Amino acid sequence: MLPLVLLFLCPPLAWAAFGHVFDVREATIDSVHDALFTHSTTCREVVSSFLARIEHFNPTINAVVSLNPSALSAADRLDARIAAGNVTGALFCIPILLKDSYDVVGMSTTGGCQGLANNKPPANAPTVKALEDAGAIILGKTNLHEMALEGLTVSSLGGQTVNPYDLTRTPGGSSGGSGAAVAANFAILATGTDTVNSLRSPASANSLFSFRPTRGLISRAGVIPVSFTQDTVGAMARTPRDLAVALTVMASVGFDARDNATELPPSEVRHRDYSASLYGGTLKGLRLGLLNGFFNHTASAETTPVNNIMANMVSKLSAAGAEMVNITDPLYDALAIAKLDVQAFEYRELLDAYLAAATTATTSNDGPRPTSFSKLYSNNSNNNTNFLVIPAQYSFIKRASHSSTSDAAYLETLNRIQDLTRTLEATFATNNLDALIYPQQKNLVVKLGSPSQSGRNGILAALTGYPVVCVPAGFFSPSADDDDDDDDDAPRLASGGVPVGMEIFGRPWSEHRLLNMARHISELVPVRRMPPFANGTVESKVYDSVPSITPDLDSIPAVYPLGVF
Repeated sequence: MLPLVLLFLCPPLAWAAFGHVFDVREATIDSVHDALFTHSTTCREVVSSFLARIEHFNPTINAVVSLNPSALSAADRLDARIAAGNVTGALFCIPILLKDSYDVVGMSTTGGCQGLANNKPPANAPTVKALEDAGAIILGKTNLHEMALEGLTVSSLGGQTVNPYDLTRTPGGSSGGSGAAVAANFAILATGTDTVNSLRSPASANSLFSFRPTRGLISRAGVIPVSFTQDTVGAMARTPRDLAVALTVMASVGFDARDNATELPPSEVRHRDYSASLYGGTLKGLRLGLLNGFFNHTASAETTPVNNIMANMVSKLSAAGAEMVNITDPLYDALAIAKLDVQAFEYRELLDAYLAAATTATTSNDGPRPTSFSKLYSNNSNNNTNFLVIPAQYSFIKRASHSSTSDAAYLETLNRIQDLTRTLEATFATNNLDALIYPQQKNLVVKLGSPSQSGRNGILAALTGYPVVCVPAGFFSPSADDDDDDDDDAPRLASGGVPVGMEIFGRPWSEHRLLNMARHISELVPVRRMPPFANGTVESKVYDSVPSITPDLDSIPAVYPLGVF
């Protein structure tokens, strides 16, 4: 990309003569900037191109639940800055989408729950402010699994989001709307949250890159919470560079008094430029621990493809000079580690605090809104509370309603998490490891209507607070010989394959090293590709106003009824 100072020495071209609707398919931050700063397009045209794709393709996958009415006016302000030669910000005119658990002024923050349809926050989340300060344009909000409590991405407010690569499967979750949207090129990047798997699961299922940061690196304030111990926020993108820029901007918030975990980062990481860490380095000589307990070695139609893709990845990494170290310690069993999950102890108290704070600060009259956990999950038609009744989620909320951080079992579990963290650090040190690797999910992302998103491996990072970068590892593409005449196979066979992702797990504050590995792996094994259904161009138009969209509530599978406790 040409330096901005050189570009603005040239007289501006006539945008009306040379402008065009920008083809955003697989666009990157750099490609948008190149088009803008050579005056081959405008910011309004870039935003319009993404809006056109959302309007055209979103009815198929139901990933975006609302659009920002201010997106085009924000684009116009940035166009005026370009004309004035005043261009700053790493995300200047980069359209992004936010998981609908991030607070944004002027839009509801619903968590996908109909009971929070009128939850209008009084201020932006600090991460949202940082993104906008860097020049990003908030296009809208994406669907999630209701209140981020499972991984199927179905909600009472947003309906069921569908995997863009296989319309019979879920997009992972809970941030599945963000994953499906970025995969289908509805935005350059999107944010998500991760309490157990929720950034990495949709990245894996949608052929994307994502990061779960070290606990404390990024403020979680202004985001609907689930667990103080396990929550993080982050982003998904189609390239390692775009992901690194997103991490740099989101981490720039620094210390935040509303999230005391942000006291933890050492000074050298607080203002690190993670995009610079992509350069240099090599895979040769890296020692990568392969977690045996994070595989399902029982052959099946859902597990064998994942194992084969991982075997191919390990072979390529070995050929590139990385040394594989088999980690067979029985302590590393994802199902056993999952028993240390503490979110049910923390959820009620955190949600109470979030809803109470918003209530104190809000002065608008947007209609009734629950002000506590008990009021959200109560049988009270006056507060318009409706949510999905999924067995696992129902059971979790029941447990959360009578659990607290004062329980002896909670304190005991925290001690066991500390033991796990010490064991993990010893594994790194004893084996002289640079990272651990394993499939994000032991099996292919599950079908629509499944009772849970089974087989995911995110729990180790969630409990210990260690960082992870998820990278595309491959696609499972069934052959014609695999067709058993099941009607459900038709969309899958036409899709070009089901994505599979791999996690790269590092020591605290090693995000820069993990991103460097991700870049090298993406070049060694170039996997990322668009979902075929969304690969076409969309009719050119420049919008005068932001269109409205309506989530498809009829998409909710019959096995997920609406109800109240």
